[in-house]
Amino acid sequence: MSNNNVIWIISDQHRAQCLSINGDPNLNTPNIDAMGALGLNFTQAVSGFPLCCPFRGSMLTGRYPHLCIPGHEYPLPEGMPTIAHILNEHGYETAYFGKWHVAGLHESEGRTSLRKVSMPMRGGFTRWLGYENNNSQWDSWVHGHDTAGTEIPHYRLPGYETDALTDHFLDYLKEKKNTQADKPFFAVLSVQPPHDPYVAPPQFMARHNPERMIMRENVPRVLSIMKQAKREYAGSCAMIENLDYNIGRVIMLLRETGLYDSTHILFFSDHGDMHGSHGLMRKTNPFEEAVRIPFVMGGVSDKGYNGMRSGSCSTLINHVDIAPTTLGLCGVPVPESMQGTDLSAVRLERRSAPAYPDSVFLQSVIPTGHGSSIDRPWRGIITHDRWKYVALDSQPWLLFNLTEDPYEQVNHAFNTSYAAERKKLNNRLARWISDTGDTFNLPAL
Repeated sequence: MSNNNVIWIISDQHRAQCLSINGDPNLNTPNIDAMGALGLNFTQAVSGFPLCCPFRGSMLTGRYPHLCIPGHEYPLPEGMPTIAHILNEHGYETAYFGKWHVAGLHESEGRTSLRKVSMPMRGGFTRWLGYENNNSQWDSWVHGHDTAGTEIPHYRLPGYETDALTDHFLDYLKEKKNTQADKPFFAVLSVQPPHDPYVAPPQFMARHNPERMIMRENVPRVLSIMKQAKREYAGSCAMIENLDYNIGRVIMLLRETGLYDSTHILFFSDHGDMHGSHGLMRKTNPFEEAVRIPFVMGGVSDKGYNGMRSGSCSTLINHVDIAPTTLGLCGVPVPESMQGTDLSAVRLERRSAPAYPDSVFLQSVIPTGHGSSIDRPWRGIITHDRWKYVALDSQPWLLFNLTEDPYEQVNHAFNTSYAAERKKLNNRLARWISDTGDTFNLPAL
């Protein structure tokens, strides 16, 4: 078994396009960029259900949302093993810091960040310090337990959430420096930014003038939409630059402590943010800005992808693939309960890559009622040759050729010239639905 450590760093509501390594001119993310250049930058990573709770359930269990967390504020099913349970059994210490959002607590019943996530609902992590959900980055409360199982009561983090949680995470890594011979570790840093409200520390906010934001081509030139989108996107970029600064702190400490060479680092987000594209804000829809997520894999080696210093990787990766890929990086067998694919071969040297799926499965199982969201269930796929097809209950909805139309301006779903392509994609989507045990009512074409 490999003794490599693994770190997950998770942002919230962060679309793939919003990194300088991915071409956004509005911000600078040098630490994430460097990690992608020296490791892997997955350019085809998706959020198979662009909403916090369902994504996080699949991330932890390798199970699709309809069999795990099907909607907003649903809990992890009782008795369902997480990646922490599996790694615990293989001699790892497991630690989680930050946003959780899979305990099933409801904000309508009282602020969830001030309520207790019970020990059985903490996913099997041997150390857990976090909160269920919190949309107030300057007023963040945490609680949990230490590695001895001693409960830690609620207390307020000092200052800005990302900075304070990173401080805790760095303290944990310093402990690991002194005990690294004992057992390998799997540690998660999960922060709320850049989820709204779009506020960062002043020195980061000062860098971004809403009037100077360069918006994507599919943001309509409607005054009310453009004004809101620019204001919010400026704040989001400031939050991401603060996150990048803190990721740099983590990487620097890993190098200083000597842990870097034995630690895989995975940075990703749970879903994107529309920021005005197609006239929409936030998430829970199948457009590129909502379903495309950053996914960067680094650490262990600076030799780069396949020995080169360029880490752009076009392999498709979905939420259910994160846990099995992490197990693969650790040399731990993937249990049959996980429905995702182990993609670790694209990172590990001297291991040939198996045949990977030709597409990824997209879902919105239970609509949430979030503002500016799609209020009907839908299913879809994105193929390796960059076709996207999405269906509502009993009818086609969207069909895009992303190679020639990356901003999804032309919907071919009802164009007779694309009937053959639509039927082929509908059949592929039908197989995904059948193979995963979903019960969605797909149209018959």
